[in-house]
Amino acid sequence: MDPLLKVWAPNAAGVELITGASRLRMQADEDGYWSTPRPAPGTRYQFSLDGGGALKDPRSRRQPEGIFGPSEVVDPAAFPWSDAGFRPRPLSEALIYELHVGTFTPQGTFDAVGERLDHLLALGVTHLQLMPVATFSGVRGWGYDGVDLYAPHAAYGEPDALKRLVNTCHARGLGVLLDVVYNHLGPEGNVLGQFGPYFTDRYHTPWGPAVNLDGAGSDQVRRYFLDNARMWLDDYHFDGLRLDAVHAFLDTSAKHILEELAEEVEALAQERARRLVLIAESDLNDPRVVRSRAEGGFGMHAQWSDDLHHALHAALTEERAGYYADFGRLEHVARALENAFVYAGQHSEFRKRRHGRAPGDLSGHHFLGYLQTHDQVGNRALGDRISTQLSAGRLKIGAALVMFAPFVPMLFMGEEWAAQSPFQYFTSHESEALAEAVRNGRRGEFAAFGWQPEQVPDPQALETFERSRLNWSELTDAAHSEVLAWYCALAELRRTQPELLDGRRDRVQTAWNEEAGWLRCQRGSLILACHIGTATCDVKLAANCELLLASNAAVRVHGGVASLPHDSVVIAKAR
Repeated sequence: MDPLLKVWAPNAAGVELITGASRLRMQADEDGYWSTPRPAPGTRYQFSLDGGGALKDPRSRRQPEGIFGPSEVVDPAAFPWSDAGFRPRPLSEALIYELHVGTFTPQGTFDAVGERLDHLLALGVTHLQLMPVATFSGVRGWGYDGVDLYAPHAAYGEPDALKRLVNTCHARGLGVLLDVVYNHLGPEGNVLGQFGPYFTDRYHTPWGPAVNLDGAGSDQVRRYFLDNARMWLDDYHFDGLRLDAVHAFLDTSAKHILEELAEEVEALAQERARRLVLIAESDLNDPRVVRSRAEGGFGMHAQWSDDLHHALHAALTEERAGYYADFGRLEHVARALENAFVYAGQHSEFRKRRHGRAPGDLSGHHFLGYLQTHDQVGNRALGDRISTQLSAGRLKIGAALVMFAPFVPMLFMGEEWAAQSPFQYFTSHESEALAEAVRNGRRGEFAAFGWQPEQVPDPQALETFERSRLNWSELTDAAHSEVLAWYCALAELRRTQPELLDGRRDRVQTAWNEEAGWLRCQRGSLILACHIGTATCDVKLAANCELLLASNAAVRVHGGVASLPHDSVVIAKAR
């Protein structure tokens, strides 16, 4: 543990450390940092700038009283780790499971997540991906409005509880990824701007002031986020980070913040002899996000691939509102399976312009594929899951296409058993004015889609949060168990068939018939055929093939041809 407690406040004439009734003047250096000997672990403290009011530490490791309370000194090296030598499975072999700590279990804690690992292991999951856990306003929320980025959210458990979860996952062979938000901070309890030029009015984001990544004073602002990434990877032993909405990183520097982050994480991985990954969320359809730095890219290891989701969702549900207007045909699903990006320079009707760029020779391992995510469920007016809209047959088709695709598959918690509980947008802001603004903003957003204000769940209401908890008792129902068995079978097939793990997009071949409603996808000797049309249809597989999986007992395979009833899918292997 660093013997000095430091804070960056370059414009302050004086900084004091407050502990109880004591005030101690800190010493300044030429870089704008103020320091003093670090108090003992457990000490609660605050800072005062130029004699002003008490402020929490921008790098606080714990906020036991929430976003307006004092910070607490934590010894990051005190936890007794037992995961030496653990190496997660590579992304090429991964099955990622996204979960929200607060709603994954009835208890909503880090420790409670650890009690459900048997279920995830039986499913075939290799990596957990936790939605953001940095301290945010109130006790319940999605976590994307965090304000104390170095402190795990107290309602989920103390810092050691998060370390216990990661340590337990590693002991069970599971990697753990963390979703982090560096493009903005939440509006309530955000004190960074009082310490230094963390934000800029030169750019704007949909969520609030843009982070100052390229203006005056930005070197230390960038350091704040780079050090935060290192903290989660080094002190908490996370195996990788998912970076939220990197298209909102507004940075004109010669070395983009993503490139600098990739460089530092690579150095840390070499230093610690660990496998660390960076996964970006970007809606730009720009392959530079995941191209290597040597090729002029940013060097992320993978990125979310929304086009596959949109293509599947629109084809299976027949929704066409919003960005789904760009999708809906089996041709779009086929293009996503082959290219990751459906829009790679073509005109987008939704955007009213050309969108995207071809991914070239990038492996499928650079893209995550999914049928559901927290965004694609929670950003709907009612937070309704696709499992509430589709038949079990169509759900099985969607799952099969995700697991058969050349990408890294990701599931959203509860998807594997067709959970019926929604995942709605919930908050617990302490400011009633902010709560009302969020409430009205949510209602206004969906008014354009014909929703009446009273139909849109109140984000602040406790019942909105409680409705969003997974209902684990659904697993005792035969219909849900059937879907779970299908997901388990798909995961096992992917694990045991090397051609499903090679990521080779050049070996993906598709064919489809829009009118008849069937699509065929082949990867080497493996063939998937699905049917969403009304009448039973025949789809040619291979002259001599072995049936591996069928979603419906009525599916027939004879003479290399699959006879597919409505809403069914089959996977076979050519001999």
